[in-house]
Amino acid sequence: MAAEAFEALVRQNREPLYRGAYRLTGNHEDAQDLLQEALVEAYAAFSRFQMGTHFTRWVMRIMTRTFIDRTRRRPPFVVQSLDEPRATAEGDRSGYEVPDSRLDPEGEMVQEMLEEPLQEALTALPPEFRLAIVLCDVQGMSYEEAARAARCPVGTIRSRLHRARAMVRRALGPSLRAVYGRGEG
Repeated sequence: MAAEAFEALVRQNREPLYRGAYRLTGNHEDAQDLLQEALVEAYAAFSRFQMGTHFTRWVMRIMTRTFIDRTRRRPPFVVQSLDEPRATAEGDRSGYEVPDSRLDPEGEMVQEMLEEPLQEALTALPPEFRLAIVLCDVQGMSYEEAARAARCPVGTIRSRLHRARAMVRRALGPSLRAVYGRGEG
């Protein structure tokens, strides 16, 4: 019986849960992995979920903790020279191929829309600021709920949210001017 209830709740809330995962990770593959991992953890803890409460918020708290744990475990970035040859599986040494970053006309149209600039602005934020925006502005959690999910004081969430919003506003300024023909919309 619990399995059917869990499955029904997941089906009903699939879109907002995926959006939350995407906003946290910044790409579709990582979002799918994060969501899957969070749902496995949520299923294991489903006996502690109180029916009638916000399932999405409950899973987002689990997903947030999972995201934080993954971020802490992630090794630091490794910088590699594009000039140094690299060994391939076949044993020959060749240079790195750098993809062409120029956009085709369709890509330029997509870039002009706000979805991508917004995601870029979110991705550029430090993880703790991105987390505050996703929890409060994307998922609609209260400051108190976001503080519990992020395991920090409410004042910290408010401060991070204020600073994160200012950073996103600055980052989106040019995109908003391009779309609306003026300042911030």
